[in-house]
Amino acid sequence: MYAVVDIESNGAPFHKESIIEIAIFLYNGHEIIDQFISLVNPEDNISHFVQKLTGISPKMVRTAPKFHEIARRIIEITNDATIVGHNVDFDYRMLRQSFHRLGYDFRKETLDTIPLAKKLIPNEASYSLGKLSKSLGIPLTDRHRASGDARATVELLKILMAKDQEKEIIKKQKEAKVSNNFSRKISELTEFLPTEKGMIYFQNKKGEILFTDYSQNIYQTAVKIFNSKVKKWDKVKTETSQIQYEFTGTELIAKLILLQKSTRKMVSPPFGLYFREGKYEVLKTRNQGNAILYFKSFSQGEKVLNYIHEKEEFQDNPTALEQYLSLEHRDELWIGNGRTKAEKSFLLLEKGKLSAYGYYELFHQIESLDKINKLKIEIKKTNKVIFNELKLSLLSQNYEIKKLPTE
Repeated sequence: MYAVVDIESNGAPFHKESIIEIAIFLYNGHEIIDQFISLVNPEDNISHFVQKLTGISPKMVRTAPKFHEIARRIIEITNDATIVGHNVDFDYRMLRQSFHRLGYDFRKETLDTIPLAKKLIPNEASYSLGKLSKSLGIPLTDRHRASGDARATVELLKILMAKDQEKEIIKKQKEAKVSNNFSRKISELTEFLPTEKGMIYFQNKKGEILFTDYSQNIYQTAVKIFNSKVKKWDKVKTETSQIQYEFTGTELIAKLILLQKSTRKMVSPPFGLYFREGKYEVLKTRNQGNAILYFKSFSQGEKVLNYIHEKEEFQDNPTALEQYLSLEHRDELWIGNGRTKAEKSFLLLEKGKLSAYGYYELFHQIESLDKINKLKIEIKKTNKVIFNELKLSLLSQNYEIKKLPTE
């Protein structure tokens, strides 16, 4: 039994998309025995590109059912069926993503007509559904609409099954059922990871952390590691059975969390700010001695250098700069971005030492020491890399700095 599917999405960014139209034809190898076609209210905007491509406007979907209202029907029509699509990975991902938002794990075997067509109908100029349909004489009405594309895919599947003397379709289905299929493992581990920045944790079956780090894009980091050919990732790729993540608000808090949880040594940044022969310079730190500041890249150093040159009090006066950057005896609350738009993060400096961090809702106030103490998460260890990040934050003004309340 084959559930031939085509889905149109609203054109939102990756992992944010919503279905705006779906068509499913249930095909038993001889004829279509059931079908489901519907517009879907995405509860979000539809991009101008998608509106122009599909002809589906916000007005058309305004009164259409929402996904949760058609979810049961989709489960019923796809029951015991293989999901078939032309570039099925997209359609299957959209289904799994939509069901995931409802708290349901939608899992099916899949079959993609593109690689089958390439093998069974070689030497075609293009394997896009439109050009392949034209070449094979398949009627294709309502191009880029779910019903038209899904109906054409059914006709393509019929042709492929008739030409399938070597039983390639059955072989593909058997291959998909192999439980240790690595590409399926990667897909299922990464498909619902967010594209935001935060901490990422690769864990084995026992829940033990195999690798953790701060990432600017959690999803991309996971995919990059799984696709890496570097041997150091082999253990992570083989043993990972789940990936967890957490948002931290700021990169500095992420580094603090990493320092508390990991035994991995933080590497000192490779570039430094020096004052030599009456001028500031950004140099590689090797054999240069102690720097005023350290940078992860030369370009980061150049930005700081430009900022210093704009400040009259720091020009030709490294002592004034070092005094400004000194954290000694500071009793302060540094307020920065939170994990969500409705939240703020804070760092707590007591007598020049970074003692805690925490989060609070925007509608709350943390004007008293008592409230700060209730919300704070104590820091057990810091290092030079963390304090360098604090100094850089002073120059970039990433934080709102307040005097610590006395009571």
